[in-house]
Amino acid sequence: MNTSFSHTISAVITDLDGTLTDKRRRISTVAVECIRTLTDSGIPVILASGNTLCSMTILAKMIGTDGTVICENGGTYRIGFDGDECIIGDITACRNAFSVLQGYFKERGEVLQLYSPEYRFADVAFARTVDPDIVREVLSGTPVRVLDTGFAIHLQTEGITKGTAFLQICDAIGRKPDEFLAVGDSHNDIEMIQAAGYGAVVQNCSDDICQAADYVSGKKYGEGFVDAVQNVFPSLF
Repeated sequence: MNTSFSHTISAVITDLDGTLTDKRRRISTVAVECIRTLTDSGIPVILASGNTLCSMTILAKMIGTDGTVICENGGTYRIGFDGDECIIGDITACRNAFSVLQGYFKERGEVLQLYSPEYRFADVAFARTVDPDIVREVLSGTPVRVLDTGFAIHLQTEGITKGTAFLQICDAIGRKPDEFLAVGDSHNDIEMIQAAGYGAVVQNCSDDICQAADYVSGKKYGEGFVDAVQNVFPSLF
């Protein structure tokens, strides 16, 4: 684990669930105050999540960012509140894969509960009531990735990640990925953390993402996010 960084960090990109929230998905008030300190100091903060754009728009407004968000695990993104939603995932492939899953689990007497299908344009999300490893086995050979965020199971187009959306945003706004601190907690954050200049994870992170991070906080959830930010921007706190 590298606890120093050689790049000039001047922006932040962060996961939401498990990073800015607790395990019950309640938003961390200390994390919100931290983000407001950053934005009030001229340091932009991008929120990156598996949630839909409509959900992320409300959260960005209430938390206090400029509205630049990555949604559906990188399947879509938007720059600013007034920007258009850019869809880079393939919802048809994900829906086809989900149909395969439905058939498999229906034969075993289980019904999969979809999350917000009418508001998703790039991935499919459903309740974590089945074993993610079985989902991966059933869908092996299909052009989708199976993401277990700990809160839901997502089906996303192969090759589409929070990291690919992050790089597209950087290109569009004229910033280098090296300028960003990236903070996350789960394996769907790995590519984003690897692409950033400095990657940090909260203590409740999954084992695989710890290996990709430069800094592992000794604190969990929102307090871990604050710790990671203070490690990079000590003069602000």
